[in-house]
Amino acid sequence: MKNNYSRLKRTILLRTVLLAILAVAVGYGILTFLVDGIFQDSFAGFMVRIFTKLGMDQWRAEECYRQIFTYNKSLFVVGGFCILFLFFFYISIGRMTKYLNDISDALEKILNGSDEPIVLVPELEPMAEKMSSLKMKLLRREKQAAESEQKKKELVVYLAHDLKTPLTAVTAYLTMLDEHPDMPAEERAKYTHITLEKAIRLEELINEFFDITRFNLQDIVLEKEELDLSILLEQLADESYGMLSEKNMTCAVDVEERLMVQGDPDKLARVFDNLLRNAAAYGYEGTQILIQARGGDGRITIIFTNEGPQIPQKKLEMIFEKFYRVDDARSSKTGGAGLGLAIAKQIVELHGGAISATSDTRSTRFIVSIPTSGTKQYEPQRRQPFRNQCLKKR
Repeated sequence: MKNNYSRLKRTILLRTVLLAILAVAVGYGILTFLVDGIFQDSFAGFMVRIFTKLGMDQWRAEECYRQIFTYNKSLFVVGGFCILFLFFFYISIGRMTKYLNDISDALEKILNGSDEPIVLVPELEPMAEKMSSLKMKLLRREKQAAESEQKKKELVVYLAHDLKTPLTAVTAYLTMLDEHPDMPAEERAKYTHITLEKAIRLEELINEFFDITRFNLQDIVLEKEELDLSILLEQLADESYGMLSEKNMTCAVDVEERLMVQGDPDKLARVFDNLLRNAAAYGYEGTQILIQARGGDGRITIIFTNEGPQIPQKKLEMIFEKFYRVDDARSSKTGGAGLGLAIAKQIVELHGGAISATSDTRSTRFIVSIPTSGTKQYEPQRRQPFRNQCLKKR
């Protein structure tokens, strides 16, 4: 709600009225006691002598005095009052300039990042509150930027260190395969598979480097088209069996048909892929990840649920910040750049949607809400849950 500074208005109005009263009082005193009193005869005689020296006779000089001063007395009184009022107003305007100086000093404190509190006169209290709020926001953003930069530097160091492990392993296994051409086929296949896994991990780390550098250097640009989220989610689950099989996990999809949106298929696929990978990384072994999608009221809601340890509320509030990771300890499987969820949030919001997370002792849920495309849809029909039995496809 906009503040109208009523106290400041009343103060300025009161001072203006007091100035007018003071100017009238002083002017009346000068007119009564000086002009019409003590100085009347002497001033008149002085002016008559001036006129006679200019060549007028006595009678004409007195008549000229009456024409100029006596008959125009009210004009001189008004003019004198205006001059007095402006004089007193000029003196009192110093208080107004003090307001501006106080505001300027407060802004200087904000710009310099001073810890001193913002204190203004009572008339400017609403402005002081807004400035204090602005100061806190700037300090908070500066702190967040510093923390983000520090996390970014730490992650670059960590990733650079982590690159050595798979790279060393790839080099060692390839050297061994090259130096032993007569190695049994079964053993060769084993080492080839290990080398491939290390190379894939190396690729993931390099991609994380690219994510870190690209996140702040360019904005995400959407290339929208008509898209069926039902099909996209099922394809995503179907392609995840290799990733989920590492932890003996399964994925079930329960979505309505023809959930149409106007969106960027590649970017939305990245969102859901990030959510699925996050669910797999932090879910318990041998559990199921459930993907649900429903439409209604012009929006589509997609929910990813995994069974895993509870995320504390404090960490849950920060989970979509860039370079933030839920687990403090890094590992080769869950240690990422902390950008997946931050990028997912940015993409969802660019689509006019929202993303949030909840967690309890049994499971964690990521909820995505996206506006529908406005295209007329078929009557929603719930599909039979589609299960991706990753173990059977190994």
